[in-house]
Amino acid sequence: MSDTYIPAAGTITMFSTTWCGYCARLKSQLTKAGIGYREVDIETTPGTAEMVATINGGNQTVPTILFPDGSSATNPSLADVTARLG
Repeated sequence: MSDTYIPAAGTITMFSTTWCGYCARLKSQLTKAGIGYREVDIETTPGTAEMVATINGGNQTVPTILFPDGSSATNPSLADVTARLG
């Protein structure tokens, strides 16, 4: 996995698409909770769809989240994200 997408402490990187309802919901929840995130559209950013598929056993499932420690989560709840960020 590319270190290019590993986020700064206290933030996440979210791989998404423009049409993903789960992504839109999580982005809204993150904003309300004051959690910083970088959004990466896997349909327009070269190589990221393949990276997401590698993380998710061949599926381009979004939202896929990367945490500062390099770990990932697929379609997590806000509570999961908050807990993982500490």
